[in-house]
Amino acid sequence: MVLVIGATGLLGGEICRRLVAGGKPVRALTRPTSDPTRVAALRALGVKLVNGDLKDRASLDAACKGIDTVISTASITFSRQPGDTLASVDQQGQIALIGAARAADVVRFVYVSVSGQNDVDCPLMTAKRAVEQELMQSGMDYTILRPSYFMEVWLSPALGFDAANGTARVYGSGEKPISFISYKDVAQFAVASVDNPAARNAVIELGGPEALTPMEVVGVFEKKKGRRFQTEHVPEDVLEGQRAAASDPLQQSFASLMLAYAHGDAIDMQPTLARMPLKLTSVREFADVN
Repeated sequence: MVLVIGATGLLGGEICRRLVAGGKPVRALTRPTSDPTRVAALRALGVKLVNGDLKDRASLDAACKGIDTVISTASITFSRQPGDTLASVDQQGQIALIGAARAADVVRFVYVSVSGQNDVDCPLMTAKRAVEQELMQSGMDYTILRPSYFMEVWLSPALGFDAANGTARVYGSGEKPISFISYKDVAQFAVASVDNPAARNAVIELGGPEALTPMEVVGVFEKKKGRRFQTEHVPEDVLEGQRAAASDPLQQSFASLMLAYAHGDAIDMQPTLARMPLKLTSVREFADVN
């Protein structure tokens, strides 16, 4: 059985759907504060639900009993609840989960981290790298997935990229290539990692099929929509100022991710695709439906 942590999130929910479609029995950790609609969707899939919290070690011990594989996507970045911090959930909570998995004789642990080329220090990055180190030293078989920027997040109105209204916010000059990736493709890799020997004890950088500069991405959408976009650039010095002024670790981390975006994140996927031949979604395909 596979235990999914973060199952009510966008990525975790897609992982559950793909596991079930592949005939894998799935257990998902949910909290009382989890979105009821997403909890109901998991239940409708046939996922076995168990109550717990990354801040509660006893609940993690119970959740890991009888589990062969853990897949963890959990982060407070988009699902922060009262009492949640990057330190208590993304770092200490994930490390507690690794301890619980090890104590329960879990065989494999798949952890979704963040691109290894992210070069801006911040609390989120500190947490992710600390968990990676703990997992690599755990004695369990591990897969660490390091995806680049999600299309569905960074090319969305939430972050200023509003294709429907022809406006695009670009962080930095927009001239550094980024291997934007669909969260659905990250889910593909997470599920494939459960049984694929190529993913055993591996750190895998993940990106889309091509690296495009943000301005090239704007051009793709302009061509698809048949209109010019109004582009707003947020200069790097402004992002640096936002990062320096942030008093909250989460806000500091968001500013840092925007600054890292400005620096670019191009990932060569050919070596990975040679070992794990999965179909990747291009920015052009994403633009066709958004």
